[in-house]
Amino acid sequence: MSNRLAVAKTYKLYIDGKFPRSESGRVYPVTDAKGKFLANAAHASRKDVRDAVSAARKAFPGWSSATAYNRGQVLYRVAEMLEGRREQFIAEVTASEGGRKAASIVDEAIDRWVWYAGWTDKIASVLGAANPVAGPYFSFTVPEPTGVVGLLAPQASSLLGLVSVLAPVLATGCTAVVVSSAQRPLPAITLSEVLATSDLPGGVANILTGYAAELGPWLASHGDVNAIDPTGAGDRAALAREAAGTVKRVLSVPDEEPDWMQRPDIARLRRYLEAKTVWHPMGV
Repeated sequence: MSNRLAVAKTYKLYIDGKFPRSESGRVYPVTDAKGKFLANAAHASRKDVRDAVSAARKAFPGWSSATAYNRGQVLYRVAEMLEGRREQFIAEVTASEGGRKAASIVDEAIDRWVWYAGWTDKIASVLGAANPVAGPYFSFTVPEPTGVVGLLAPQASSLLGLVSVLAPVLATGCTAVVVSSAQRPLPAITLSEVLATSDLPGGVANILTGYAAELGPWLASHGDVNAIDPTGAGDRAALAREAAGTVKRVLSVPDEEPDWMQRPDIARLRRYLEAKTVWHPMGV
């Protein structure tokens, strides 16, 4: 029997490619599915939300202007690193969600990241168009990224749900500020460590731990956020009212959290894109 005293971990936020403490200095305990203490997570504040949005806005021009092929390479590298830490993710999903399906959930999360990485250089050809027009013109419709997206991650699905809402945002060239599952943040924290050591530029994805009910309205009312995914929010109507002040897009999501094990589709990619139509005279 060991007399060693266990050292409790206190995790930090992930903002602009770095791991700062919460500006508020607050933390909260994280327990497993049986109520056993696992670690302390940083309790993000309004100032942390502002810092994360600022980092995402600063990173947006570089990420959105990168070639689709390059974005695909970067996201595929993230998938490779997820595969390398597979056993750690399985342990954390098991602790967070319980049950016997942790390995399947982690494998599906890795495969889903690869799936969205593969779409980066196909978006323009599938969702863009050469439009038939009358007159001496060419007319093209080109999909462009919306901008900074605020994501309230699913509360029940700590890894697969998170990957399912985050990966399509990054694949389209948008940048993200994510509020992770409050009670199940450990897979999100480990994902932030993967992102920090991958080729993903700092600020492209920012992950905050804390409570969606507290942080969501600040994201929704922030003038530099272009769209909100309220999947993990409780009061979505209140979130929409906050977003109305800055006329941002609030994505429509099901009332009940979906079965994330179902196959993805390109509908999530389309949600983070704007259609830009260009006319050009022939022969010029």
